[in-house]
Amino acid sequence: MRAVVAVVRQVLSVSLYTINTLFWFFPIVLCGLLKLLPIKPWQKLMSAAAKAMAGLWVGGNSLNQKLLTPYKVTVSGLDKLRKKDWYLVIANHQSWVDILVMQRIFRGRIPFLNFFLKKELLYVPFLGLAWWALDFPFMKRTSKSQLKKNPKLRGKDIETTRKACEKFKEMPVSIVNFVEGTRYTEDKHQRQRSPFKHLLKPKAGGVAFVLQAMGEQISKIVNVTIHYPGGIPTFLDLAAGKVKEVAVHVEVLPLDKKLVGDYSNDNEFRVSFQQHLNDMWHDKDRVFDDLAKHNRS
Repeated sequence: MRAVVAVVRQVLSVSLYTINTLFWFFPIVLCGLLKLLPIKPWQKLMSAAAKAMAGLWVGGNSLNQKLLTPYKVTVSGLDKLRKKDWYLVIANHQSWVDILVMQRIFRGRIPFLNFFLKKELLYVPFLGLAWWALDFPFMKRTSKSQLKKNPKLRGKDIETTRKACEKFKEMPVSIVNFVEGTRYTEDKHQRQRSPFKHLLKPKAGGVAFVLQAMGEQISKIVNVTIHYPGGIPTFLDLAAGKVKEVAVHVEVLPLDKKLVGDYSNDNEFRVSFQQHLNDMWHDKDRVFDDLAKHNRS
């Protein structure tokens, strides 16, 4: 009987996510198309309208979770956040559920979350166009092999990041970076020989490029640690109501200007930045351990 209930709940929940997404997709994309008119005040108005509708989309998803797949969210550290500010949000990454959890806890507390996406995701049906309309930055990273073949490409990534962030300078934004670059699995953890107990190794380049491009606007770093006491869930696990509890710790840090520099060409800065990020990740590993111990007790 439990299995039948889980399947029914899953079908209903996924259906509501789909209906909610399609309902808001069309007006959001319409705002994106109207934004093509080269009139700055109009573009700013359309961006604000698109983000307001995206906030309602997040609200619909959160309501779906509360009604059909309720789970307890324990959060600490939200008291220092303001909606009218620029933030860089960094987080550990275990599941696509991370995104839904962060959207739920930050809605109405900080500006709408914008994620850096791979350029290929632009072609995801419906969502790709919606992400474009919401000004999500689509990135194409230069690989080490490409740099070896063509050294002139060095510095291209920061230029791409700077152009992607240009539109964020006039309106408060929260830029999200999953610093590990991929979702955590035990297999990846072992293959990396990660020095962290619960985390993969952090990748410094993406964070450094954002800070170099937007260091003047971003005033705070929001360091998010997410733990699932019942084990790392998939989206379908969430939709089936199998997620019972999520623990989140939020730490708001002032942006140290020492973290803004030329990551591509300044070797001394690059080494210092990587060390700083590794130190943050060791602290995050301890926070994760505390969350895990607290939920076991």
